[in-house]
Amino acid sequence: MEQERDLLTRARTWLAEDPDPETRAELAALIDAENLPELTTRFAGTLQFGTAGLRGEIGAGPMRMNRTVVIRAAAGLAAYLKKQGHAGGTVVIGYDARHKSADFARDTAAVMVGAGLKAAVLPRPLPTPVLAFAIRHLGAVAGVEVTASHNPPRDNGYKVYLGDGSQIVPPADAGIAAEIAAIGSLHDVPRPEAGWETLRDTVLDAYLERTDAVLTNGSARDVGVVYTPMHGVGRTVLTAAFERAGFPAPLVVAEQADPDPDFPTVAFPNPEEPGAMDLSFATARDAAARGEAPDIIIANDPDADRCAVAVPDPDNVEGWRMLRGDEVGALLAEHLVHKNAAGTFATTIVSSSLLSRIAAASTGTPYEETLTGFKWLARVDGLRYAYEEALGYCVDPEGVRDKDGITAALLVAELAAELKEKGRTLSDLLDDLAVEHGLHATDQLSVRVEDLSLIAAAMRRLREQPPTVLAGLQVTTADDLAKGSESLPPTDGLRYHLSGNEAGTVSAARVIVRPSGTEPKLKCYLEAVVPVASSAALTDARTHAAEVLASIKTDLARAAGI
Repeated sequence: MEQERDLLTRARTWLAEDPDPETRAELAALIDAENLPELTTRFAGTLQFGTAGLRGEIGAGPMRMNRTVVIRAAAGLAAYLKKQGHAGGTVVIGYDARHKSADFARDTAAVMVGAGLKAAVLPRPLPTPVLAFAIRHLGAVAGVEVTASHNPPRDNGYKVYLGDGSQIVPPADAGIAAEIAAIGSLHDVPRPEAGWETLRDTVLDAYLERTDAVLTNGSARDVGVVYTPMHGVGRTVLTAAFERAGFPAPLVVAEQADPDPDFPTVAFPNPEEPGAMDLSFATARDAAARGEAPDIIIANDPDADRCAVAVPDPDNVEGWRMLRGDEVGALLAEHLVHKNAAGTFATTIVSSSLLSRIAAASTGTPYEETLTGFKWLARVDGLRYAYEEALGYCVDPEGVRDKDGITAALLVAELAAELKEKGRTLSDLLDDLAVEHGLHATDQLSVRVEDLSLIAAAMRRLREQPPTVLAGLQVTTADDLAKGSESLPPTDGLRYHLSGNEAGTVSAARVIVRPSGTEPKLKCYLEAVVPVASSAALTDARTHAAEVLASIKTDLARAAGI
């Protein structure tokens, strides 16, 4: 009974501070009904501020995304910035079109002004890369993007950048979290009704001018594109960028063209999820039936920092095949090499090793690997190009030190147009890379859970009983990434390197296992490298690689108990 009274007391205290009528009504109903199971879930702790900022389900209580949580986060960020010597500096704030995003952005601006900082809010819901660009463009001391990226409709999030235009990394995350924890009553956080600046479209115009820099003057532009913004904020910016660059206007998937926080046509607004691209495929087939067959399909996720690509595939029931992020990453790298791009190429430890082969084969292109996420990739010295397998590409690090689905789409379109001019396709170039460097086949085992303890249990089991053989391949090294190394900070992950087989049909394989940093998932990243003697051998190589990856999946799932 005492625990129940304590829970209800904490809930009523929270209710008294909540400035949002919607979440107040929601919480009041739970208290009146004495819904102890739901209240226990809502008040089991606090939504933790980490290197991804905040992300979670919208709702009342400290374990949900709501205005109370955001105001505390903003106040903590403001206190941290002032302690770092940035009093009076400008914080730029962007937001997407999800539920509550505009409210969270306005609250953040009010808190910054109340704390003695300046605040500048983007004029409307815009892609995350526009915010990342604006930080450096305006000389801000920090930036905040209110977005949950490609999470389900019920979620929202709070992503923080520092003045270099990169997402926060340790120890900044811990420093901000400590300041958030030190916030007392919400009534003591000044939140004026005005005083911040709403930016004009000049910032967006400056971003769009910058997008031209990723293309080569006079390069091919004739390419037919079907495009979906996945109910997000990418359409107006991407179509404007394509028009400026001289590409034909993309054919936009009508059902997903406008922002809609409910994402009604998809189960998950993520191009990687099954079914998410079905309407794009249908739009492409309809165009082909009219004699206007597109060359490629491009998709952004809802905040347009990711870019997905699909290519025609007559062997596929849809008529199209989604390229993996690793495939697009390799294609863009090869394209940049041929454009004589100078600087370091980088990817993450969970991405394909093919990028290292492309870099090594070019004229001395430096190559680096980092932990997962652009918060790490953006900090590589001399960075020229970075990608991660989760559809994120940075092709203009001087403009946007983060993944950018708009400029990546432009570069993909340029490559497709140049190949088309020669009577070739993206698929043809992928074949060339496989013959030259070996087929680097990748796959992923991703397990979504309701109970996070299942992820911890799987990681513990793998640490205590690491596999010695996967798919008949010997595990030659097993690295616990939590221990860190000279090249990598500690992170919760496991890495296995596998030897090739005696027949020589597999030259190497690799597995990474880690909990997702943004979703309740255990993610396992698989790669098998299969030698390819000639283009004629590609079909058999792909079949064999798929069999090896499927076998690794089965053996790994058994070892992890998932």
